[in-house]
Amino acid sequence: MPDLIETSAEEVQTWLDEGTAMIVDVREDNEVVQHRIAGETVHLPLSRFNPDAVPTDSGKRVIFVCAQGVRSFQAGQYILDQEILSEAYNLSDGIAGWAQAGLPLESG
Repeated sequence: MPDLIETSAEEVQTWLDEGTAMIVDVREDNEVVQHRIAGETVHLPLSRFNPDAVPTDSGKRVIFVCAQGVRSFQAGQYILDQEILSEAYNLSDGIAGWAQAGLPLESG
């Protein structure tokens, strides 16, 4: 079984700018409305996570995201363990790390 690949906020931003990545945000609804990463995103809260809703045919890197990187790691590794994807990434330090890196967030 492959392991989830940890990646930095800066690297994810580069991939999003290039159009080669998409975000799977596993935070809850009340967290997502506060702020989120701009770009192609699928919102799949961990509390009602549906593995069948994870995009498998986009041809893009799939980056799992949460507030701190813990829940997204669980979701991403589960997807790999179930062989739904053969490669997936976890945003190290989550949205908090993204904000700390000074990268843009959307709100609302």
